[in-house]
Amino acid sequence: MKSNLANMVLTVLLAISLLLSVVFCLQFMFRVREYRTISGQINGINTYRGGIQALANECLQYSEKNPAINPLLETVGLKPKSAVAGSKPGNK
Repeated sequence: MKSNLANMVLTVLLAISLLLSVVFCLQFMFRVREYRTISGQINGINTYRGGIQALANECLQYSEKNPAINPLLETVGLKPKSAVAGSKPGNK
């Protein structure tokens, strides 16, 4: 009688362990797939960001040769706004 009860308990524990192993394996596979997807998106974003940064640097270099682009660069925040003398009325 004891051996049947022990076998039954061990079989139930084995079945529970098997089910938990399958659940954890599936969770791991889904997480790895999600990680790879997000990692690819991050790489794409970083590549895009590098291209935009290179374009901004080229615009700043171009503004040294042609200052007509400065108002545009000021509106997007690449250059600080230049203070023009007499543009603000004096407070009295």
